[in-house]
Amino acid sequence: MNVWWKRHLVVVLLLLAGTGLFLYSRAEWSAMHRWNRAIGDMSLVLVAVAMALGPMARLWRKTVRFLPFRRELGIYAVLLALVHATIILIGWVELDLMRLVGFEFHPGLQRYVMLQHGFALANLIGILALLYGAILALTSNDRSLRLLGATVWQFIQRGAYVLWWLSVAHTGYFLFLHFLDFHRQTPEPNWAQWPFVGLVGVVLALQVAASSVTWRKSRPRNGLVPKST
Repeated sequence: MNVWWKRHLVVVLLLLAGTGLFLYSRAEWSAMHRWNRAIGDMSLVLVAVAMALGPMARLWRKTVRFLPFRRELGIYAVLLALVHATIILIGWVELDLMRLVGFEFHPGLQRYVMLQHGFALANLIGILALLYGAILALTSNDRSLRLLGATVWQFIQRGAYVLWWLSVAHTGYFLFLHFLDFHRQTPEPNWAQWPFVGLVGVVLALQVAASSVTWRKSRPRNGLVPKST
């Protein structure tokens, strides 16, 4: 898997299969929401796998061979997120940017009024994640590494943790909070709620375990601090 096109092929097959399963699992939804959620959820899964590979490599050395996949996973996660955002812009808010940030036009007042504070905040978090992800994707190549230098390039790429938690916050809102509205019928809970919690929990557990192993290895033996010369 050191050949770049093989890694691209594997990730593309993974995202096609995963997106297809997400679509199938929500056959009763409208087409816009099916595609919106399927593509958004698959984007999150790709980011989660990329985030899990690092700590896995520190815990189980045999998984180091999969680290190169982080680049392709991140690139396609951002591409899916871009498609997800496009579907929302066209299909949900109908290119009305005010609706994207929670405003609706009030015919009686003849102006926009804020109706969905949570929707606004979640979408702004999603936009921030998409912009940050675009920076990561555009610099995920050897040319950017040579241009920026190893130190700057690594600093930018470590921002994947920021992208991950922004994505978690954005997805968590729409899975658990958006449809809890007292003045309209609450739909059936999304089946992806607890798998989402499990996915986030697994990534977090791997990160904590890997950090613990790294900390233990870095401690001086017998608890003694080396003397300075």
